[in-house]
Amino acid sequence: MADTTTTTSRPAWLRNPVFKFFASVKLAVVLLAVLIIGAIFGTIYESSFDAKVARAYVYGAPWFNLWLILLGTNLAISALSRWPWRKHHVAFLITHLGIITLLTGSLIGRIWGTEGTITLFKGEPATNRLLVDEHQLRVHDTDGIIKGYPAEFLHHPPTPERPTILGRLASGARLSIIDYAPAIEGKLNPKPLNTGGAPALHFTIKTALMGQNLESWLLADDPQHGTFGMGLANIELKRGSAAGGKGDSPNRPESSKSKSESENQNVDLEESIFAFSKAPDEQIGRVAKGGSTGAKVRLEQPQGGNKGRVTVSIGGKDSTFDVAENFAREVKMEGTPFSLKIDNYWPDFRIQDGKPASLGDEPNNPAVLVTIRGKGVPTAAPASNNPHGGTELSTNGGPPTMPPAGAEAPNHLTFFIADNGAITYELVSRKAGNSSGKIEIDKPLTTGWADWQLVVDKAMPHAEQWTDFLPVKSAATSTTTTNDLPDGVQVRVEQMGEKFEQWVPAGWQITVPTSPNETMIAYGWKTIPLPIGLELTGFEVQRNEGNDSPAGFKSTLRASTAEGDSAIGQCWMNNPFSFPGAWWRTWTGLTYKISQASWNPENLNESTVQILRDPGWLLKWIGSLLVVTGVFMMFYLRPYRKQTVGQPILPSPPAPKKQKRETSLTAATIEH
Repeated sequence: MADTTTTTSRPAWLRNPVFKFFASVKLAVVLLAVLIIGAIFGTIYESSFDAKVARAYVYGAPWFNLWLILLGTNLAISALSRWPWRKHHVAFLITHLGIITLLTGSLIGRIWGTEGTITLFKGEPATNRLLVDEHQLRVHDTDGIIKGYPAEFLHHPPTPERPTILGRLASGARLSIIDYAPAIEGKLNPKPLNTGGAPALHFTIKTALMGQNLESWLLADDPQHGTFGMGLANIELKRGSAAGGKGDSPNRPESSKSKSESENQNVDLEESIFAFSKAPDEQIGRVAKGGSTGAKVRLEQPQGGNKGRVTVSIGGKDSTFDVAENFAREVKMEGTPFSLKIDNYWPDFRIQDGKPASLGDEPNNPAVLVTIRGKGVPTAAPASNNPHGGTELSTNGGPPTMPPAGAEAPNHLTFFIADNGAITYELVSRKAGNSSGKIEIDKPLTTGWADWQLVVDKAMPHAEQWTDFLPVKSAATSTTTTNDLPDGVQVRVEQMGEKFEQWVPAGWQITVPTSPNETMIAYGWKTIPLPIGLELTGFEVQRNEGNDSPAGFKSTLRASTAEGDSAIGQCWMNNPFSFPGAWWRTWTGLTYKISQASWNPENLNESTVQILRDPGWLLKWIGSLLVVTGVFMMFYLRPYRKQTVGQPILPSPPAPKKQKRETSLTAATIEH
């Protein structure tokens, strides 16, 4: 009877079935068991694949967050179920409060925390673009706004039947992702034009001894697609015709004029020049026709959101052009017989996968490619004094370096396409010597490189660059080759009854012909701006004595804010640098911890650092301390234990009052 009275006298909310379910120990056991099993699978995924897969399926999955919330709810309701609380509940409540605080700090860090990497180059201005380990589709819409859409497809990749609908763009076009591929291969496939463009040529080259058959398109004088390298030899395509070379070729063209005659007359000249705002004295030129124009090109540093201006000095005259206003236009250079065309502009120039690219929209390392055409007397090309050296395009953030004279592959084949479509060649063979002559379509050319035979099967006098991207089948390509290829998504844009579909590899940008203006779509890693900027002022590598192997590396950084606060610090392995460094920010987790992540042995002016900010850090520590305190009180402090050995803890008896004698008499009467 006493138990019934106690149960029925409890508040109604304590007797609610839903409340009892969430307060039950059985639910807590199930929740903890699932979390433990999930952590085991997360560890297996991380060791078998990588941390990204473990995050996608376990630690960062929505179900894991929901499970943590359910566990916190179970703990909170379990604590409330002991109401009204007694002294022996204190340790129990402190332990539960600690676990709830720990879970809350973990959720805050996962939702509002920051983690990513930044690659810094010595001598470059501060940057705040953090690279996050998440894929994103970036759309430069017709209204000028850049929009980002999440594009992680480890769980359920889209299909043409079940696309991922991203919504409508400013132009009214409907954008969706219809497929995903872990490896994308790009192949040059030029499109013919009636006029303009650049000459294009397709060839196949094969060897019976090694059982190889290679094929490729070439675009004349194109920095990216003008050369084909195959290890033992280089093949390239240029405009013009082959000068009379040495050799026994029966179709060798005769030179109509001697060298001295041609040098003293105006001829058609065409030259492409790379110019860099940070290296005004280090331009890279490549002659396309006739010879060098002798032009000096300088790119001013962009200011106020523009793309800067190009100044060209030629024949003692200077001409200045705004990059944005004259982009892709043929502009006459007053006072000279030449015209200029700005072919490309990169605000943050880098060489990625052997191709010029831009890391972002900020003008951290502006570069421009211009082409100068006209009639004139060829001049000697200026000698390069590039301090970076090397025979490949540089990847250290500075300008690229072209191969110096005499450093080319020992075997070389150069095709020339004249204005009338005639194809000639100059062949350099280490064993067979030099030769030149005419090329006929579908007729083999003996290269003299072992038993390699080359056939030109297609040629276009006017073509535009076009790259076809297609997913690579794992069965058709080795694992090593596939791992070197980027992943990609296939996008679909629908507007006014028309449908446009194309693959977009990671790190690439495509242009979609929407109306009234074109839309640019890019796919790659997500970048977020930080409220702080980082600058690399120094990088050191410590070497082991005797073998000169690296023992450690250290970065010296300058961190700054828009308000003018700045600090200089160093970070190396297991020794982060925190900014801002105020003690209360460090203790609350409201600071950025900068750690050394990796380095580039080929460029000691490059360093990659990891940025971590965890606003839930303090709650995690407080929660851990509360859990330890509660467990200690529960097991080692007798007043806070629920029961002692052999005797329960009972409430203190009420103090004796005046009715004591009456109570004794009543007891005696009952006994009788």
